[in-house]
Amino acid sequence: MTETIVVAVDGPAGSGKSSVSKAAARRLGWAYLDTGAAYRALSWYVVARQLDPTDPAAVVASLPDFDYRIGTDPDTYHVFVGDRDVTEAIRTPEVTAVVSAIARVPEVRAFLTGLFRDIIRTTDRDGIVVEGRDITTVVCPDAPVRILLTADEAVRMARRSAELTGHSAAHVGEALRRRDAADSRVVDFMNAADGVTTVDSTDLDFDQTVDAVIQVVQKAAHV
Repeated sequence: MTETIVVAVDGPAGSGKSSVSKAAARRLGWAYLDTGAAYRALSWYVVARQLDPTDPAAVVASLPDFDYRIGTDPDTYHVFVGDRDVTEAIRTPEVTAVVSAIARVPEVRAFLTGLFRDIIRTTDRDGIVVEGRDITTVVCPDAPVRILLTADEAVRMARRSAELTGHSAAHVGEALRRRDAADSRVVDFMNAADGVTTVDSTDLDFDQTVDAVIQVVQKAAHV
């Protein structure tokens, strides 16, 4: 059996990691894993159980009962906690407000990293595109393809504003900066580690960015 090709993609908020990674996986016919969804799903679970998201001990104590499943087909992507489909619920402001605090807990990161590696190991596709904040350095440091997807802050703010209707550009920009600042205390996703290829999409449209990512994959993985 041929070993699965892993494409690790990191980047800051608003860089297009999720949409670009999903589109690249679709075009390659590969699996797709959104690791940020797991942190959001755990945050939803903590909020739903009325636990204190700023209490690391309470969050860690909830991990054994956290029944998490996520689809890896880019065309039929759903997130479940138990029997509950939380694909949309994990994107609410209530979840977004607490996800950085929960993601900062070392035991949470270790637990979810193990979960991600299990999902990657059991995929039945020839390859899998895995995106998040620490994929190139922690989750899959030995991946044959490692990419840092980035763009100028002003461009990232504009893209995120376009995604979120009913929010002012100033509000979106402040939220984006706050999230990047909080998460950067845990992992460096703004600078490419050794062996990681930077794809800067500042002057690229969506399709051009997907093309650039696929070119990196083809060159590094010889597909």
